[in-house]
Amino acid sequence: MTNSLPRAFYNNFLGNTPDWYKQAIIAFLIINPIIFTLAPFVAGWLLISQFIFTLAMALKCYPLQPGGLLALEAVVIGMVSPETVYHEVHNNLEVILLLIFMVAGIYFMKSLLLYAFTKIILGIRSKVILSLVFCMSAAVLSAFLDALTVTAVIISVCVGFYSVFHKVASGKEYHNYEHDHSNDGTVEENRREDLDNFRAFLRSLMMHGAVGTALGGVCTQVGEPQNLLISEKVGWNFIEFFLVMAPVTMPVLICGLLTCILLEKVKKFDYGSELPTSVREILKNYSAEEQSKMTPELKASLIAQSVIAILLCVSLAMHLAAVGLIGLMVIVLATVFTGINEEHQIGKAFEEALPFTALLVVFFTIVGVIHELHLFSGIINYVLSLELEAQPGMFFLANGVLSMISDNVFVATVYIDEVKAVFDAGDITREHFETLAIAINTGTNLPSVATPNGQAAFLFLLTSAVAPLVRLSYGKMVFMALPYTVVLGLVGYLGVNFIL
Repeated sequence: MTNSLPRAFYNNFLGNTPDWYKQAIIAFLIINPIIFTLAPFVAGWLLISQFIFTLAMALKCYPLQPGGLLALEAVVIGMVSPETVYHEVHNNLEVILLLIFMVAGIYFMKSLLLYAFTKIILGIRSKVILSLVFCMSAAVLSAFLDALTVTAVIISVCVGFYSVFHKVASGKEYHNYEHDHSNDGTVEENRREDLDNFRAFLRSLMMHGAVGTALGGVCTQVGEPQNLLISEKVGWNFIEFFLVMAPVTMPVLICGLLTCILLEKVKKFDYGSELPTSVREILKNYSAEEQSKMTPELKASLIAQSVIAILLCVSLAMHLAAVGLIGLMVIVLATVFTGINEEHQIGKAFEEALPFTALLVVFFTIVGVIHELHLFSGIINYVLSLELEAQPGMFFLANGVLSMISDNVFVATVYIDEVKAVFDAGDITREHFETLAIAINTGTNLPSVATPNGQAAFLFLLTSAVAPLVRLSYGKMVFMALPYTVVLGLVGYLGVNFIL
């Protein structure tokens, strides 16, 4: 290999990613302007598939860089205007603030989370019950809080557990567990199998929790951003929303929890891994050592974090302010009462969420392309042209499929606006309008668990620090979500098509 300047530029391009990946991205960037000139509609769908490719290869290269290049090119060649991108970002400002501040706020409560969940994992020996607890807890919390907040808690807990074991398996002390723990080369040979089993154990818990956020999020007006949007268009309050959705969401919730139990029983789709005995001993020893080092200051810190956690739940459940602003409140209170007063200590808290926040803005650019090129219009018009009795089921399916590809908030916005316009024109009855609204809400929330780009919480999990640690790739997430996708999609469709 020559040391020429062109070779140096090529080597620097996307860093140490494989050559085939670099060449694929370069090919995308070359063909997109050509296709867009000849067939803009085709180019739009091609761009979506390319962006999904960058998400699928997240363990090869963080999607922000290649996805950002694709989005930047889309703006330059005119697939989407900067004004549209800004409009999409502006519409999702609350989600961006949530990621910036709430995830950082959870970081300052990690001591309490690790302490509490260590007790839970050590106290519940049955993997089936433990998985059900994770799934049910995530569902209940997501019905009143935000799914991204719940996911941030799951990530923080799993990183903490993994770090404790990895440091011990590497021959390090407990108090070093926050340092680098991604290099398997440092793990003692006799611990390798336990490490692989522990990864599988954590993967299954995280996926049960992530699916739980979807099961709970669909049930209430505040569970997901699109729920609030739909309820405002139809005119439902919190109780009305819950009641009209219940004929679909309650059977889905029950079947989802039963699926959780079944997967752990049959040990299929990468579920069923038990907590290795050696890991349980390490966590038990860690818990005992932490307990022995419990100074009055540490006790005061845990008590303060507990009070702040209660205040956080109350604030979110009562919607006292935007979620991101509540997160900022948590940062202020948690740092004040846990002795953190230096800038570099605070800065670490933002390392997890800011790359994903940037990636989300890139994603909004792709959503802008969908909007400007009207990529979903044909599907929408087709569904609206069907007979009235066939529309609810088809709305559920169409919203589900499109939400697997695009942002479910965007899909819900497009569909509910179209249906509202038809209702305002007097072409459908109020009853049919409400039925279609239910189909849109459940369609965007349930089948979208099929892919990480279908749910923001899933995408956050895929691109988080814990994903490479436990070997959770895009393909692995799709594979592990498949049984849930089938059950949630089928039960949801039957509910919309027959129960309603």
